Amino acid sequence: MSGWHGAGLVIGVALVGGLVTAAAFGPQDGLLLAALLLGSGVPILALSHLLARRRARVGSLSRQFALAIALVVGLALASVAVVAGLMFVSTHDAVILMLLLVSAGVLAVYSASILAREVMWDIGVVRQGVAAVGHGARDVRLETRAEDEVAELAAAGNRMIEQLAAREAERDAAEAARRSLLAAVSHDLRTPLASLRVLAEALGSEEEALDEETRRRYLGQLAVHVGSLEGLIDDLFELSRLEAGEIEWPMEELRLGELVEETVEAMGARSDAEGVVSEVRLEAELPLVRGNPEKLQRVLFNLIDNAIRHTPEGGRIVVAAEGAAGGGVEVEVADSGEGIDAAEREQVFDPFYRG
Repeated sequence: MSGWHGAGLVIGVALVGGLVTAAAFGPQDGLLLAALLLGSGVPILALSHLLARRRARVGSLSRQFALAIALVVGLALASVAVVAGLMFVSTHDAVILMLLLVSAGVLAVYSASILAREVMWDIGVVRQGVAAVGHGARDVRLETRAEDEVAELAAAGNRMIEQLAAREAERDAAEAARRSLLAAVSHDLRTPLASLRVLAEALGSEEEALDEETRRRYLGQLAVHVGSLEGLIDDLFELSRLEAGEIEWPMEELRLGELVEETVEAMGARSDAEGVVSEVRLEAELPLVRGNPEKLQRVLFNLIDNAIRHTPEGGRIVVAAEGAAGGGVEVEVADSGEGIDAAEREQVFDPFYRG
């Protein structure tokens, strides 16, 4: 409430009180009461606005409440004392009246302190909760004891915390997905790069001339690995879309047997360089399957590369594909290496695990 509104209120109360008293007891009493109401109202109004402007210096809300109540009660007692003196009330009656007013004032202060304590408790809950959120807590609930403006503030705070937690969860999930994608791409880059190096060395070798058929076969393998690299680079460009959760792999019907043959053929230079024999075993008339050929070939590249690295010279790798239940196709990559230690078999599917 502005100062002008407060002044209007005091003047209005004084006028109404004066008119009512004048009508009942005469103009003199009416003027006297109006003057008393103005005399007590103006100081209360002035001190109240001063307190509101200087509330930052007063301190806590409980102290502000106590000071405001003390201000009202003190000025009320002063007004009663003035009225008692003007009305020539006996000392006996004046003392009793003052004691009654003091008692009422003490009870008023006590009652107000109880209410202020409850309000301060609710405010403390909100303050502590917001502080906890500021320190990183997201499992905070702001619960107040009343259904008032502080409760509305607490409800708004709870909605804010929920929205903040949801956004942080989305951000963390996107960040984890980005890290996982970067790690996967970095890991998968090694297979085509190693094969490209072997193919480049073979094609550029001056010591061992390649016949035309072998040269063309190596060039075809090189093209397959370049295509794999392009797919990996495309995955890196998906990082911006990953945050928005918009990545969807295109799916198509494909002949998995042909993909297996192409992949094993593309790894031929690697297996030849390591002295490992690669063999493909395909069941006749494999059914069409639905999948992403690029991602499936990447899996096969990694499995075959792993088999080559763990197969001794003169060993054999067999990549087999056969029909599975439900119209699918099961692909198996087996090598003649020493195999996986029993203690590590539970960990072989952990991302980037190395035994």
